[in-house]
Amino acid sequence: MAHLDVDLVAADRKIWSGEASMVSAPAADGEIGILPGHSPLLSVLRAGEIRVTPVSGAHVSGTVAGGFLSVDANRVTIVADSVTMSTDAASR
Repeated sequence: MAHLDVDLVAADRKIWSGEASMVSAPAADGEIGILPGHSPLLSVLRAGEIRVTPVSGAHVSGTVAGGFLSVDANRVTIVADSVTMSTDAASR
């Protein structure tokens, strides 16, 4: 089964990294959902909630203050100005 390799980082530290089946984020033009096989994308993020559905383990979610999201070849990189986590999302 295909998966996404996700890196969620704030300006000062890595927040979460791992394999996921889905990512949703507050893109500048509206909410965006990323699944495996998504076409390449670069988007500005507005303030809102990031949600990651890991392949294994509990859902990860947090609030970002802005930043950007990049998708390429099943790799999702989210770079946020700041992140406040809603769940225990220690780096793996």
